Amino acid sequence: MSQNASQKPVRPVYLLFAHEPYYPGPGSWEINTTVVAAASLLHPRLRQPDGARIHNRLVRGRRVGEIVPLATLTHELDGGARWRQVGDWETVTADLLRLVQERACDAVSLCLPDIARALLCAGPHSQVRTVGPEGGRQSTYGPADRVEVLVEVGRHLARVEVGCPLWPGDGLLPLLQSAPDE
Repeated sequence: MSQNASQKPVRPVYLLFAHEPYYPGPGSWEINTTVVAAASLLHPRLRQPDGARIHNRLVRGRRVGEIVPLATLTHELDGGARWRQVGDWETVTADLLRLVQERACDAVSLCLPDIARALLCAGPHSQVRTVGPEGGRQSTYGPADRVEVLVEVGRHLARVEVGCPLWPGDGLLPLLQSAPDE
């Protein structure tokens, strides 16, 4: 779909998910976290209708350009108790990662440090505690630190998207109509 030259690209909502680390090629950095446009969840090669239901849940009430960690959705779904009503997030994110690796959609692939990754894998109100290897110095990281990580991911995403939003893939399925109780 082409855009009018006077229009700014629209920044959609994004899904951020952590996964088992992989190395895309010889001499490359470890990739342990990925950001995709929410519309990638509508890709026909993902488990459906799970991907479309997760998309509906992801975009509801979000700001344009918001990056939503999978852990935030889990938190919103009563700590994961309601995931079965929405979809199989494990299969859908595995399918998404395969799409990214096959370049069937755009993504921002990240190598996040352990603490940053842990913060994004924890709920929005969680704390991550560490104990230093020497002397046992304890540190606690919380919601404000998580926000800082998301801001930095957002800056990186903005640099990647200059002039062109992430491509969610081709042949996307239509949006599902939300059920009244969702």
